[in-house]
Amino acid sequence: MDAVLSFISNNWTILIAIAFFGLIVMVHELGHFTFAKLFKVKVNEFSMGMGPKLFGKKKGDTQYSVRLFPIGGYVSMEGEDEDSEDERAFNKKPCWQRIVIVVAGALVNIFLGLIIVALTLSISDGLAGTNRVHSFVVDSKQVGEYNGLKTNDKLVKIDGRMVLYYTDIPYLLSRTDGTTDIVVEREGEKIELTDVALSPYQVVIVGVDKTVGTVFKDTFKQSASICRMVWLSLFDMVTGKYSIKDVSGPVGVVGFVSDAAQESVKSSDYTGLLTMMALITINIGLFNLLPVPALDGGRLLFLFIELIRRKPINQKYEAWVHGIGMAILLLFMVAITFKDIYTLIVN
Repeated sequence: MDAVLSFISNNWTILIAIAFFGLIVMVHELGHFTFAKLFKVKVNEFSMGMGPKLFGKKKGDTQYSVRLFPIGGYVSMEGEDEDSEDERAFNKKPCWQRIVIVVAGALVNIFLGLIIVALTLSISDGLAGTNRVHSFVVDSKQVGEYNGLKTNDKLVKIDGRMVLYYTDIPYLLSRTDGTTDIVVEREGEKIELTDVALSPYQVVIVGVDKTVGTVFKDTFKQSASICRMVWLSLFDMVTGKYSIKDVSGPVGVVGFVSDAAQESVKSSDYTGLLTMMALITINIGLFNLLPVPALDGGRLLFLFIELIRRKPINQKYEAWVHGIGMAILLLFMVAITFKDIYTLIVN
């Protein structure tokens, strides 16, 4: 018993990170599972984790399992990957119901992200952020005007992209190469400033008193900002701005959350940890919607094709595509996991 308590004491942040990752997976799979049950689809297995089964219990038609590796999970439905004559099979349900079941996991992840963002904004100290300029920091001094920008300017666009939330300001500026075009609202008029040299940390924003209304609005603004940040990051990775060494898998994510948990305990400020958790769960939700074989987005693509054709694609061919996609995805996950482990060892 003492050994167990000692292990927990020494590794509690890692255990919290693993538990959070498991929560994200469970919520995602519960989204699929809940709507499958709602539409009376036969669910053969609901699994938390991947790999060898540790333990499980069968209730009704469904086997509930916990597996060795906490890096994922799945809901196995009758007729999902093969033709089935069972009236409760996935392939027997109307196309719109199958679309709802497939997309439910990602949407529940994004909804969880909304809840975490709302919690973060509610417990955070200080004022609510805006996209209005208070001042600029130049050579360690605060000034009222800089490169055509003025105090009280409202930052509307940076590099052609809308400023949805104040956290967009440093993020969008960090994606530019030295100079960028900025649209501001000044005294009710929109003004475009070109080739502005501005670093992410030179802008000091105006804060306002936090109210129930600002928390409600900022929850959706920040969540929308996070969603766009995820898509832009994926775009940057595909276009070569980031390399494979900048990508992290479950092991790397657990490490990041563990570090954030330690920092939160030291500072007694949990907003950074919660913001990271919101980013991760929204990231997973959006990533699963990518039109990639074996992901929910890949299945969604086939369902949209079925809607257009008004006839399903041969289940055998779809299963081959998803099987190949799953093999490639698993190889990618293994490579990322080894990279993460190597990074942890080296650092």
